Amino acid sequence: MGSEAAALLEAADFAAGKHKGQRRKDPEGTPFINHPIGVARILAHEAGVTDIVVLQAALLHDTVEDTDTTFSEIEERFGAEVRRVVEEVTDDKALPKMERKRLQIERAPGSSPRAKLVKLADKLHNLRDLNRCTPEGWSPERVQEYFRWAARVVAGLRGTSPPLEAALQRLFEERGLAPGPPEPGAGARTGTGGGRDARAERGGQ
Repeated sequence: MGSEAAALLEAADFAAGKHKGQRRKDPEGTPFINHPIGVARILAHEAGVTDIVVLQAALLHDTVEDTDTTFSEIEERFGAEVRRVVEEVTDDKALPKMERKRLQIERAPGSSPRAKLVKLADKLHNLRDLNRCTPEGWSPERVQEYFRWAARVVAGLRGTSPPLEAALQRLFEERGLAPGPPEPGAGARTGTGGGRDARAERGGQ
């Protein structure tokens, strides 16, 4: 346990350094590092996850997408297993925003069990944030559209974690939504692009 605690602290410290100066787009300008820590906490406390690879990946899941971190750097510091999970949940920022969102829906069913856990907790943390406060510049319609898109992603992650799926279902039902079917052909590709929602859509949220 001591070595696992040290490994988690190492990942948290690495992520904090990489996300230094970044802020969420809520009115309070919450430090961005609160998000990956929140995702890891959801996995540990609500889903009962004890897999150190999943928890480290949760802490690191935005480092490549939103900072200058490379996958090679992740592998060197935290190993190939953590790298693979981070790679699966990382969007390709070279693609247009709508294509990234489409790929998240398409690739969700074929993701690894570890990546699915991170994706579910990531969505849950972001949707709770959206319920708590609206990001600057967002209309109610934009928030509702984000929930609709998230429901489609979550539909492809079913069968992974009953506690997280139930918590997400409650959020969707509060907004008159139910997780819809993935797009046709979903799961045909596993790839590496299913991660951190649409930070571009959330403007860093």
